[in-house]
Amino acid sequence: MSASFFSIDFFLDQFYLPLYLLTWIISLLRYRRFFDTALKYLPILIIYTFFTELLGYFIKYNDEFQFFSDGRYAWHNVIIYNIYQVVFFIFFFEVYRKLVQNPAIKKQIHYLSIFCLLTYVVNAIFLNPLHNQMTYAHIIGSGIMLYILTIYFREKYLEESPYPLKFNLMFWISSGLTVFYTLFPLISIIYLLNLNIEIQIYFRPILLTSIAVMYSLIIIGLLVGKRKAFR
Repeated sequence: MSASFFSIDFFLDQFYLPLYLLTWIISLLRYRRFFDTALKYLPILIIYTFFTELLGYFIKYNDEFQFFSDGRYAWHNVIIYNIYQVVFFIFFFEVYRKLVQNPAIKKQIHYLSIFCLLTYVVNAIFLNPLHNQMTYAHIIGSGIMLYILTIYFREKYLEESPYPLKFNLMFWISSGLTVFYTLFPLISIIYLLNLNIEIQIYFRPILLTSIAVMYSLIIIGLLVGKRKAFR
């Protein structure tokens, strides 16, 4: 493994990697504030995110990290992102299922989680997930996420709580998820339209910015969140 992978240029180009790592470290330092909540596995998800991105980079740019012996596919790393996105969706769907108060909504989220999984299965039948983004499933999962987030925010708006929202970790996480999953499906749809590569290249900075905003909001929530204000 070349030392250049850990150079300053590497971290500048892959700025979200240190951002994930920083978020993970802060989540561990603040873990006592949410260790017995629906977010108790959040640090695991964050470090999983970090290693997924790190592995994805190595597969794409280092010949020592390859899933396929065929040179045409040596750089293909999409499968790890397809798996990651499923895990990410199911994790947060389950978090919100536990947090919402309405039993009917809880059941609805449960069925939506199953539906989301089925969309990935169907997408994988028509497009090989080893070599293709599960874009259709990503878009549907994003729509489900936004729907659940809307339900959560509505409950918070109607809820009477003695604690300001600024001290609620879930409020900050939900805000970050809203930013990312508003832009992610739109960019995915644009990708499906197969526009000129010169046009598509402008959307990567937008996607990376949304990632930076999402994790910045999560970090703020971890720093200012109070245990009693959680939910």
